[in-house]
Amino acid sequence: MRFLPVLPVALLLPVLSLPAGEPVVYDLVVYGGNAAGVAAAVQASRLGASVVLLEPGPALGGLTTGGLGATDVGDKRVVGGLAREFYQRVHDHYQKPSAWLRETRADYLPRHPLNVTEATRQHWFFEPRVATAVIDALVREAAVPVHLGARLDRSRRVERSGARLTSITLVDGRVFRGRSFIDATYEGDLLAAAGVSYTIGREANSLHGESLNGIRFLAPEQTAGIDPYVRAGDPSSGLLPRVAPRAPGREGDADPGVQAYNFRLCLTDVPENRVPIERPRSYDPLQYELILRSISGRPVAPGPQLFTLTPMPNRKTDTNNRGIFSTDYVGRSTGWAEASDEERGKLWLEHQEYTQGLFWFLAHDPRVPEPVRREVGRWGLAKDEFTAFGHWPFQLYVREARRMRGEYVITELDARRRTTVPDPVAFASYALDSHAVGYFADSEGRLRVEGAFLENIRAFPLSYRALLPRRAEAENLLVPVCLSATHAAYGSVRMEPVFIMLGQAAATAAVLAQRAGRPPHELPYAQLRERLLADGAVLTSPRSESAGAPRGPVPPAAAAAVDSLQRSGFLAAADASLSAWRNAARPGAESEAARSVALIIAAARRFDRTVDGLPAALRVLAARGVRLDAAYWEARQRPDSTADGDAVAVVLVELAGIFPGKTGSG
Repeated sequence: MRFLPVLPVALLLPVLSLPAGEPVVYDLVVYGGNAAGVAAAVQASRLGASVVLLEPGPALGGLTTGGLGATDVGDKRVVGGLAREFYQRVHDHYQKPSAWLRETRADYLPRHPLNVTEATRQHWFFEPRVATAVIDALVREAAVPVHLGARLDRSRRVERSGARLTSITLVDGRVFRGRSFIDATYEGDLLAAAGVSYTIGREANSLHGESLNGIRFLAPEQTAGIDPYVRAGDPSSGLLPRVAPRAPGREGDADPGVQAYNFRLCLTDVPENRVPIERPRSYDPLQYELILRSISGRPVAPGPQLFTLTPMPNRKTDTNNRGIFSTDYVGRSTGWAEASDEERGKLWLEHQEYTQGLFWFLAHDPRVPEPVRREVGRWGLAKDEFTAFGHWPFQLYVREARRMRGEYVITELDARRRTTVPDPVAFASYALDSHAVGYFADSEGRLRVEGAFLENIRAFPLSYRALLPRRAEAENLLVPVCLSATHAAYGSVRMEPVFIMLGQAAATAAVLAQRAGRPPHELPYAQLRERLLADGAVLTSPRSESAGAPRGPVPPAAAAAVDSLQRSGFLAAADASLSAWRNAARPGAESEAARSVALIIAAARRFDRTVDGLPAALRVLAARGVRLDAAYWEARQRPDSTADGDAVAVVLVELAGIFPGKTGSG
């Protein structure tokens, strides 16, 4: 099939019917129905406030329902409140045998070590349709009125009385009045229309004493041998698409460039559920010449290279960018934030057709090595996902757009815990992460990449004041997504669990401030903290996990066993998965025992599909010569049990001995 140009900003959508007696003036108007906006609206309703949720696009949930199923969670211990409830509801869903249509839970669990936390009943990896069902249930139970296709009229200023917003107007002329407002959009459209200060792009490192901000050049060795010209070695032939003729400036300086966007695709290799990705109407193989040159002369495959195949339940994936040349549409995100609705529609379609063309190119261009073409061709869009949108995600991954300049600016210093934050409302814990911003040819004619960084950190607190505009600019608006942060710090903050927690915090503050008869800027933090804690928020730093620190390198036999088990289809071909298993096998390491137990059961089920628990699995494997300490593992069936590295290494080596790793399934 050929995809229709799905332009979310242009869809004519029905508005959900509103309950009788809907107020003329809401306590809270939430603009933006992504997961943060949903959390804000649900929280306000649970607190007894009148609330309306306005989503400019065609569906609720944003990236959480729009393909990002492999949650970027960081430190799982700091996920609280509605975020924890969401992932627990997902976990409850996958406890049902009826949820597993194309594989069993037992087969799925060992494929990636980050997919489930049994001790806290949280399922971090999920199908888009399951996330949609959970989001819809939260909204329905809270009786939140929802308007889809409710686009703000950005050509006019927001109505206000002094520093207070009073109403917003949509492009269809409808007006929504409120006592408080939340901008939960990925773009910060409401804050901009309200005249609130913001920035786009990257600040200079010198502005806040940072090291990861501003223009950043990747080492030339990372693109060595990849020529930037249309005809390799011939500058007169011109530069390849999206390669700039020079560097954007000096390293560390401020720059308006924005990290690349992409789509998080839900793919499958199940033939009866697979929709082929067809050649787009704008297909230009020159767009993929850099990818072709980057794979020349070396073995590559989807998963480890080209694009990710992070396993979701039921033989599906969350497919994301992988490396320098992949699904990220580098160089075409910078104009998104300030673009008109019409311009965004065109950019959305351009991103879609670039991505379709990439998969078509890798599966059909004769210059691509035949094994790569064959492997890429196995994958297609999941037929039972995004059925209203041609099986394509409705949500573009807008990693970053506007960032407010508010009462407090979260910086890299906060992320490195070099500051004291007296008013935390949530924690961020994922790595400081920016995707590439652009390609350019340097003065020596070499291809260079700039903008990317990835640096692990510990969980750090996020100040309530970062949700607040400067009071003189707006005193009844809160911003949980495009909050006040630098580009460097936003690289960790911009994760969906964090947005959910910040959305809940913003709504809580708005409701409590109204009840106190004061603006959110004057709300005593002690009152906010008390309510957030009562609703399950995590507001104190988790203890350092010194126990279980590895004392030595990965045993070579265990490392080889991990590779063998991946080729046998037990483990996902993803760096995070394979690295986690290797680390779990290091001497002195401690890991979730449930993960190894799941692997033991999955291995036994290759011989006997009736195996449904550890004792039976151990018997089946023992009959085939696998020597495992049955008493040790049977004592570790509690969800909060841990396993030591030596025991995990034995499991890996023993299982690899009976599975030679010749029949990989992805």
